[in-house]
Amino acid sequence: MTRILVILSLFFSFSLSAGAQTARAVLDATASLLTKGSGIKADFRMRSEGMGTVVGQIAVKGNKFYAATARATTWFDGTTQWTYIAANDEVNVVTPSAEQLASINPYTFVNIYKQGYDLKLRSEGNNHVVTMTAKDKRKSITEMTVTIDKQSKSPRHIRMQRGNDWIEIDINNFMPASLTDDMFRFDRKRYPAVEVIDLR
Repeated sequence: MTRILVILSLFFSFSLSAGAQTARAVLDATASLLTKGSGIKADFRMRSEGMGTVVGQIAVKGNKFYAATARATTWFDGTTQWTYIAANDEVNVVTPSAEQLASINPYTFVNIYKQGYDLKLRSEGNNHVVTMTAKDKRKSITEMTVTIDKQSKSPRHIRMQRGNDWIEIDINNFMPASLTDDMFRFDRKRYPAVEVIDLR
């Protein structure tokens, strides 16, 4: 009887470990798709109780991103972030924290899943669904679910919890793109009259 219990215990331990490795492998493949090469572009629809619904476009290349909505345009070159707020005709310049980036870039999961999260994988039709749960509940993102197309490895839907707010992001028209680094920096020449507020 003891031997059977030991075998069952080893089996379940192996199953849980294999599941976690598979979930990580799925995220690794998606992260590679997003961060390698000359970049990607996509349309997104983001909604939450706190901010309502926002529709826009995003471009990503490595750890750089550009996001444009009717409310604001954001450039991030990997270190500095510029946010143009149309209603105020001003640009805020910051060196963002990981938490600040998470509130703007829907592809934040590319950098955060590798440490501090338990991963679980399930299959839904043509999609992988990976759930990330923070081991430390003080993290700004305590839970995130990423739905990934099995064939293309591209993300289709992201659901994340920040505090008491749940953010839902739908991603469409995901495609590779040839992006230059200039795309991820604010160009003052295009906005000559705006007020630039440096908050660094």
